[in-house]
Amino acid sequence: MAAATQPSDSGAQSSAPSAVPVSGGSAASAASAQLLGIGQVLSKLTGDFPELTPSKLRFLEERGLVHPSRTPSGYRKFSQNDLSRLRLILTMQRDCYLPLAVIKDYLNDVDAGLNPPMPGTGLAGGASILQTGRRLSRDDLTREAGATPMLVQDAFSASVLVPAETYGEDSLVVLKALVELQRSGIEPRHLRGFRQATERELGLIESALMPVARRRDPSSRAKVAEMAMEIAGQLEVVRSSLIRSALGRIAP
Repeated sequence: MAAATQPSDSGAQSSAPSAVPVSGGSAASAASAQLLGIGQVLSKLTGDFPELTPSKLRFLEERGLVHPSRTPSGYRKFSQNDLSRLRLILTMQRDCYLPLAVIKDYLNDVDAGLNPPMPGTGLAGGASILQTGRRLSRDDLTREAGATPMLVQDAFSASVLVPAETYGEDSLVVLKALVELQRSGIEPRHLRGFRQATERELGLIESALMPVARRRDPSSRAKVAEMAMEIAGQLEVVRSSLIRSALGRIAP
């Protein structure tokens, strides 16, 4: 008999034994059947989150954001609650640009039975953030933002928005802001410098992450992605503080 190999947690192991010991009852068997391997989790989530990889799933577990169970052989198994939790984490990252530390604090409060405000929104409860996973066509984006096709095109020309097949909630928030700015006489062309500032910040992030990025192993790639979000979040804190301070010169 061949020696047992160490599990790799890849999609090929999606049919591995259940992580929950079966006690013989039909309810236990049903619960066991609903557990998902990493490959099954990826198939359900990568449509909305194409950057999701087995390495990132393991990284989220290492950071304590998700807690899959294990089979006796060591394979990770995810429940439906784990799947919903992962979708919430990934949505908060993608659409709200929240650092993992902030997301973890929020989830810890939820796990403790509290009803914390959603980070960055001031809204209590977690259901609202799940709505941000929807994708909009350009026509839907324009209509929901109350914008004109010309304003959308100007936003593309100024690189404030990037043309795409579909758009997320973040693009909708930006376009709504552009509608309000236009009412104050500020057009997308006046914001061209924002793209240049973003590129400079990206250069800072790349320089900071270069030592980790050079390792080029799957674990390091996942770590780079998460560290980039963390650094971007801290830069946003500094930028917001500078703007608030500068506003004091206008309305002391």
